[in-house]
Amino acid sequence: MTHTESDVAALRAHVDELFPAVQADLEALVRIPSVSASAFDPAHVETSAKAVATLLRDAGMPEVQILRSERPDGEPGAPAVVARRPAPEGAPTVLLYAHHDVQPPGDPATWDTEPFEPVQRGERLFGRGAADDKAGVMAHVGALRALAALGEEPGVGVTVFVEGEEEAGSPSFSRFLADHHELLAADVIVVADSTNWKVGVPALTTSLRGLVDGVVSVDVLDHAVHSGMFGGPVLDANLLLARLLATLHDDAGNVAVEGLTSAAEPDVDYAEADFRADSSVLDGVELAGEGTIAGRMWTKPAVAVIGVDATDVAHASNTLAPRAAAKLSVRIPPGLAPQAAEDALQAHLTAHAPFGARVTWTPGEQGKAFGAPDDSEAMRAARSAFAAAWGTDPVDIGVGGSIPFIADLLEAFPEAAVLVTGVEDPDSRAHGANESVHLGELRKVLVAEALLLRGLAAR
Repeated sequence: MTHTESDVAALRAHVDELFPAVQADLEALVRIPSVSASAFDPAHVETSAKAVATLLRDAGMPEVQILRSERPDGEPGAPAVVARRPAPEGAPTVLLYAHHDVQPPGDPATWDTEPFEPVQRGERLFGRGAADDKAGVMAHVGALRALAALGEEPGVGVTVFVEGEEEAGSPSFSRFLADHHELLAADVIVVADSTNWKVGVPALTTSLRGLVDGVVSVDVLDHAVHSGMFGGPVLDANLLLARLLATLHDDAGNVAVEGLTSAAEPDVDYAEADFRADSSVLDGVELAGEGTIAGRMWTKPAVAVIGVDATDVAHASNTLAPRAAAKLSVRIPPGLAPQAAEDALQAHLTAHAPFGARVTWTPGEQGKAFGAPDDSEAMRAARSAFAAAWGTDPVDIGVGGSIPFIADLLEAFPEAAVLVTGVEDPDSRAHGANESVHLGELRKVLVAEALLLRGLAAR
């Protein structure tokens, strides 16, 4: 669909008029510490769901429900909000996804401001969830408000699905899709949980890596023993764990696990200077691996140690540690099945057990990778909407992170076209300290999503 300059200008003017209220509502959501991790108070997630439900009712959605399904362990899942406006006869239905739960804030000392007290500095709004993914929630709410301000209904059926446990791995997601299959059925699914290329340049995410994680433990002694009396013939578990972890990469930093294969290099690359600035790599630190930087992030496997169980320095004693463990996070490219990747990782760890130490692998989560088709009618509609909203053509990108539930969506709705969009940019620092959203980009996202709904109605 071609978007005329006058139509885009009128929509942008309404978004500008509505935006102070959109920002205020985003700030109110950020103030709710809706951390879905099990160690945090679930009452805040309930409060967040109710707030989202109110926003969707006020945006004119006629059917709004707070729903939940059972997790695999038999416990109830976190509350999800589902709002629905049925499609006009003959029109498609669009499912707009976001999530209202957030990551734990981490160490408050690493934040410049309070994590759950939104603060604007320049064009950025800081706070946990300001970008990931309460900005995604407000993208949907704001786009619906903008169309209503123009006296328009979307012209398509709209279902808004705001999940409440994405940051906890979406444990009840597949059951939720089964329980509410008819309610969530759609022709196009828009997942607003990704990123743009940079501030001022939009992106459509066409690939995401999958995920395998788990804990590898190394046992060498039945119990701790004196490091002076027995050290020498026996190496402690901490040293042996370090030696084992070092086998996961070659000297150039490439993943050295046989069976963790790569996909094709992407068409677009990431300039090294931009990568260093965006990732905060320290001066003098060499980048790991070979090939393009974009390929190393999007289409090659990556292995990270994200946690270690070992005696901490403050409580160290002169003993040989009998056991040590590390949690590994492995990102896998499109085309590699999670179970195959896990089998390859476990085989590697067992085969490289140092000095005959007892190596044990305890599986954790798995998530499938995502690869979009080369092109589709819905993707063309999205690119057209992005170009009109930003005034520049969007970039098709991969993302090194994982959104495993997309595979569940495609399995439940195999005929649906999935569009992965987002409000974040490389400096949003999702999951980290000082998370933020660029407010100018959020304005453009509202315009783009409203244009996308118009464009899908005209298909």
